[in-house]
Amino acid sequence: MFDTTQPIFHIECLYETMTDRQANLLQGTLDLLILKSLALGELHGLGVARRVEQITRGTFQVKPGSLFPALYRMEEAGWLTSSWGASENNRRAKFYKLTAAGRRQLDAETTQWKRIAVAIGFALQAT
Repeated sequence: MFDTTQPIFHIECLYETMTDRQANLLQGTLDLLILKSLALGELHGLGVARRVEQITRGTFQVKPGSLFPALYRMEEAGWLTSSWGASENNRRAKFYKLTAAGRRQLDAETTQWKRIAVAIGFALQAT
């Protein structure tokens, strides 16, 4: 039985130890998790990391060394916009929000990952 109180994956650690091909898969996973975390509204970087951990029920914890480059890259791609504001503890923070292109990307990645999940399920059931 799995210990559900501990995260299974620390995304930053996985990037450092996987091959380029595997890292691309994980990068795609991180993109999907970030896009999904912002689907309900804007969040600052730490809020995105918390939401990812929440929606994956603690399975994924995103470290800043992976999160912020991904947010920057996604903003450059036009999937996110950002603005400066005050966090819940009154500190200056950069808040991220999905653009229309980001919502389209979330839809496309969701469809792709659903197909992947089904295929992996078939593979695991094979004898």
